[in-house]
Amino acid sequence: MLRKDLLLMVIAVLSILRTPPRAPAQEEGQPPVEQKKNVPSPQQLQVVAVKAGHLFDSKSGQTLSDQMILIKGDKITDVGASGIVTIPPGAQVIDLSHATVLAGLIDAHTHIFSSNVSFVNTSREYRTLVALSDAQTDLRAGFTTLRDLMSHGGGYADVDIKNAINRGLMTGPRLQVSTPGLVATGEGTVGSWEMKVGNRYDVADSPWEARKIVREEIHYGADWIKLHATAGYWFDSDGKLTVDSTFTLEEVKAIVDEAHRHHKKVACHAFGGEGLKSCIEAGVDSLEHGNVLDDDDIKMMVQKHIYLDLTAEHYLTEDYLPADTKATGGENSLAALQEASARKAIAKGVVLTFGSGVHSTPGGTHAHGTQGAEFATLVKYGLSPVKAIQAATIVNAEMMGWKDKIGSIDKGKFADIIAVSGDPVKDITELERVKFVMKGGQVFRNDLNQHSE
Repeated sequence: MLRKDLLLMVIAVLSILRTPPRAPAQEEGQPPVEQKKNVPSPQQLQVVAVKAGHLFDSKSGQTLSDQMILIKGDKITDVGASGIVTIPPGAQVIDLSHATVLAGLIDAHTHIFSSNVSFVNTSREYRTLVALSDAQTDLRAGFTTLRDLMSHGGGYADVDIKNAINRGLMTGPRLQVSTPGLVATGEGTVGSWEMKVGNRYDVADSPWEARKIVREEIHYGADWIKLHATAGYWFDSDGKLTVDSTFTLEEVKAIVDEAHRHHKKVACHAFGGEGLKSCIEAGVDSLEHGNVLDDDDIKMMVQKHIYLDLTAEHYLTEDYLPADTKATGGENSLAALQEASARKAIAKGVVLTFGSGVHSTPGGTHAHGTQGAEFATLVKYGLSPVKAIQAATIVNAEMMGWKDKIGSIDKGKFADIIAVSGDPVKDITELERVKFVMKGGQVFRNDLNQHSE
């Protein structure tokens, strides 16, 4: 009976998630289509007033005291000093006067569809449910927006999850997605796991084949095109890193050109070497990881305004560091190389984003909801606490083309708000302990033990 009930539940959820491939995506923040004709509920009409004891202004980098935020529906209607912005009669009051309030955080590199081998005998439908659960875990951790880079065998189900959230059918963070992503033959070879659950990626082996796949992914709802320009890596006996490149320069240029022709952006996975240089030369919009950057790479990134998304904490986990340490006798690692590159990039003006690379199932390495640890690593690598917070707010919003919607607490933007007990500028680890989460005016978490009136 239990198995039958579970099957019925999965079928019911999937009937909600399924959407026609050509259906236009619901505009972010708009009510579900079927609700537009309804009379607004009292909750939608009521003004919510948030008392902020301290408010981090992500645009200026300043922390302001004694602020008031007014919200109606899913948008901020006013914000300012409490002596100037007053609470209107009948407003619901959320008292965060003993907390530090910030704009909702943005993680620009997640994988809600896990590549964990424990899914070998599960269906794509089951993994879609897990992906939705992981996205909701990130939301409760304070990340009200995610850029999800490659669905790892989930096909186009990331588009379904995005649409279901946008249409109000499910709760979850705002999403930009990249569907299966592109790899070259070798990295995308079908093996035993893929035989079970379908190909993990889209495989292209020529410029025109790559263009075709880019068009197809955009047709089915990709917001970003993600490509893997490098695959495996190894350390020589002297500890020198060698990175295996995948696509040729001509193929990378075709991918970038085709995506930009359709007004979509490109994210490039690359550790270093030829593949990384091809992505920079082709003009990708963001470089993911960038473990080895030389002076010419950094100069071109600044000139072309290519964002650098380190996912730095990822290379300090057991997925990478123990193997690197063993291979080099403790003398080298991807993490060590990345720290040196990051310090040079920061000093020379490369714009860093905040992306964690969280991907695993609960209890595993680098699990969803733990990405706040990335802040401390960014600070360790030379980014100031203010710049680290800005990377996860206004900078990511700009990179994603949503600067007018999210990234700061301003009139007219979505009411995506978080709060912590202490001051994250003085102790960046406070962002690992988010206590209050609001997305679009709806409270998803409040552990501050402060009352609402």
